[in-house]
This record gives sequence, structure tokens and C-alpha cells, in this order.
Amino acid sequence: MAEDPYERFGAVPSFTVTSEDVADGHPIAARYRASGGDTSPQLSWSGFPGDTKSFAVTIHDPDAPTGSGFWHWAVYNIPPSTTSLERGAGSGGSLPQGAVQLKNELRQVGFTGAEPPEGTGVHRYYVVVHAVDVDHLDLDPESTPAVLGFNLHFHTLARAVMVPTASYGDDV
Repeated sequence: MAEDPYERFGAVPSFTVTSEDVADGHPIAARYRASGGDTSPQLSWSGFPGDTKSFAVTIHDPDAPTGSGFWHWAVYNIPPSTTSLERGAGSGGSLPQGAVQLKNELRQVGFTGAEPPEGTGVHRYYVVVHAVDVDHLDLDPESTPAVLGFNLHFHTLARAVMVPTASYGDDV
């Protein structure tokens, strides 16, 4: 397995992300997978720095057989008063005013669920909430999630990480 994709960028303080739908180290249920409807999971976070000006949420699979991983979801400019996203927010549900979703690896705006190919083992899905030091990241809405990640590298105050898993044929 690849390393933690955030380790090489240096430590930042951490805070807590929880979910009613996915759990750290546990398989992702069918409902939140591509074959189950691509429903984005409910997320809540707490314990972030008081000087947080906005949040970004990303979901990335570093174990995808691509050399660069696979971005499942990227949303940024989430207001600092927002401390949760409802189930389905990235799948046609409601996002807070001002939040911007980027296209995922399938070139669709919003969330796409996990669906590892056969023979590629266990995949980790880094569900990350980034506490950001600016209220507005001025990105082209056609930017890729990798461009968002590049900008977050320079503007992240703290990070909350949860890593659920999935394998081909999981029937959770």
C-alpha cells in the first residue's frame, strides 16, 4: 500500500471528523459506493482551530491503480459556521451557500462512490476535512481536485482524517 498521502507535507494540528455512514478502518457500505447510488456520506467535524476561515472536504483513494490515485470528491469554500454535511450533499443534496464542488475523476461535479477494480486489493479512502486560513480560495471552478490540494497545502491550519476502506466485491 502507498504511504499516507499527507505525511510528506509535514505535520499540521488535527481535529475530529465523524460520520453516521462510514468509519475509520471499516468497509464502506454499498449505499456509498458507485454501484449503490453514489450517495456521499454524512460528515461532522469538531475541535478545529478558532481562526479557521473556511473548510474544504476531499475524498481520495491513493490505492487506485493510476499512479496518482483517484479523487472521489472535492468541495471547498465551506463557511466556518458549517460543521457538518448531510448525507447526499455531494450527490445532488444541499451544500452551504458559497461552497464549490469540483469535478471528480469521472469529470462529474460532485461525489462518486468507491468501486475498486477486481484484483487491486483493499483501497483506503482518505476522507479529509481541511481547516483553511482564508475564507475564499479563488480557484477556477474547472480546476482539478489536485489543484485544490496544491492550494490547500499552503492554506491548511489543521486536518481531520478518517480512512474507511473498500475492496472489489465487498457486500457490506
